[in-house]
Amino acid sequence: MNTKIIMITSCIFIAALGISLSFLPDEILADFNITTNPILTVSMQLLGALYLGFAMLNWMTKASLIGGIYNRPLAIGNFMHFAVGALALVKIINKIDNHSEIIISFTVVYSAFAILFGYVLITHPSSKKK
Repeated sequence: MNTKIIMITSCIFIAALGISLSFLPDEILADFNITTNPILTVSMQLLGALYLGFAMLNWMTKASLIGGIYNRPLAIGNFMHFAVGALALVKIINKIDNHSEIIISFTVVYSAFAILFGYVLITHPSSKKK
C-alpha cells in the first residue's frame, strides 16, 4: 500500500480542520448555536494548533517507510486519533440537531482513515521497485 497518499490526504484534512479552528473558532461555534466565551474560544484555538502540529508531523514523514515495525509510533498515533475520533462521532450522530450532515461526513472520513491506518499498522510495507 502506498502510505504516501494516505499521509498526504490525512495531512490535508487535518490541516484544514486546524486552520479553521485556529482562525475561525467563534464562527464555527456560532454556526452550531453554541454560546462563545473566552475559555471555549481559546480551547478551540488550542485544538486547532494540535491539529496543525499533527498535520505537520504527517507531512514531514510522508516519504518515510511506514508499516509493520517502521514508524510504528506514527502509525499508532494516527490510528488512535482516527479510530477514537470515529467512535466519538458515531456516538454523537443522533444527538446533534443542526448540521448533522457535517458530523456524518466527518464520521465517514474519520472511519475511512481509521481503517487505512489500521491496515498500515498491521501490515509490512512493500518494498519500492526501482
